[in-house]
Amino acid sequence: MKVTGEQQLVDTNYDQPHAGMQQVVASVEKVIVGKSDAVRLCLVALLSGGHVLLEDVPGVGKTMLVRSLAKSLGCSFKRIQFTPDLLPSDVTGVSIYNQKTQEFEFRPGPIMANVVLADEINRTSPKTQSALLEAMEEGNLTVDGVTYVLPKPFMVMATQNPIEYEGTFPLPEAQLDRFLIKISLGYPDMKDEIDILSRQEKGHPIENLQQVIDLETLQELQKDVRKVYVEQSLREYMVKVATATREHRDVYLGVSPRGSLALLKASMSLAFILGRDYVVPDDIKQLIPVTFGHRIILKGEARLSGTSVEHVLREVMRNVPVPISRDRERQ
Repeated sequence: MKVTGEQQLVDTNYDQPHAGMQQVVASVEKVIVGKSDAVRLCLVALLSGGHVLLEDVPGVGKTMLVRSLAKSLGCSFKRIQFTPDLLPSDVTGVSIYNQKTQEFEFRPGPIMANVVLADEINRTSPKTQSALLEAMEEGNLTVDGVTYVLPKPFMVMATQNPIEYEGTFPLPEAQLDRFLIKISLGYPDMKDEIDILSRQEKGHPIENLQQVIDLETLQELQKDVRKVYVEQSLREYMVKVATATREHRDVYLGVSPRGSLALLKASMSLAFILGRDYVVPDDIKQLIPVTFGHRIILKGEARLSGTSVEHVLREVMRNVPVPISRDRERQ
């Protein structure tokens, strides 16, 4: 789902954006031109302890966004190129018998990193896709009955081509539900594309990208996000919107409680990035499309009639009253 127009993550009424997060956005924008909203959404997922699904056509910068974000954060980075013949052990790692010690030794797979790029995740079989489920949900990895703890922070950023492309396997609902947000970068406008050509004429800017924040600071920021205040009426609003998707006439499968929790966490992170220690209704409204959109499955007749998930969410958001937040009031 694209981040355009009314979904832009801009805060004009309150405090200054968080300085550290702004530095990260500025750093990534040296490589990814004109996509500051998409970068902020990735940071929302990172601070929330969630994962990102990037769906778009090839060549718009999905992979480069993940690489530049990892480099700016000083995170360990691994890339998994998903192909039809990829095995689950190629993702998780494998235990190998060492003849010298006469013991099995675990050789970790590329999943053992802070930022994992699952490139073209829908080009592999559902069996291999499911190898990510435990890691994404629990931050652990079990191989041959032994559980290994993944590095912290840990985030999977998966890219996929649109489902209509040949040779793709649609992600199962259980896998989609593990992604905190789903976004699309979209094509750059003419000015930004000319800027891209100029920047890469004599080399790629990612080669000179520097770390702007360390892992220890990042983990502290993740803890600070949990202190962001969410008014009870706003929690109720999130649940009402989720419930409305389940009851909508065109929806076969609505947003799960995990989706409501994802919206709560994302709203807290966005408020923090924008320099506030409390959530306002606009935070929630901006994040509903990217946190709920991929969790909704339409009925067959609705799809055939041209109804889209975006249309359903717009209708739901129109019909569910937005509470009037008291902003800085605390319990």
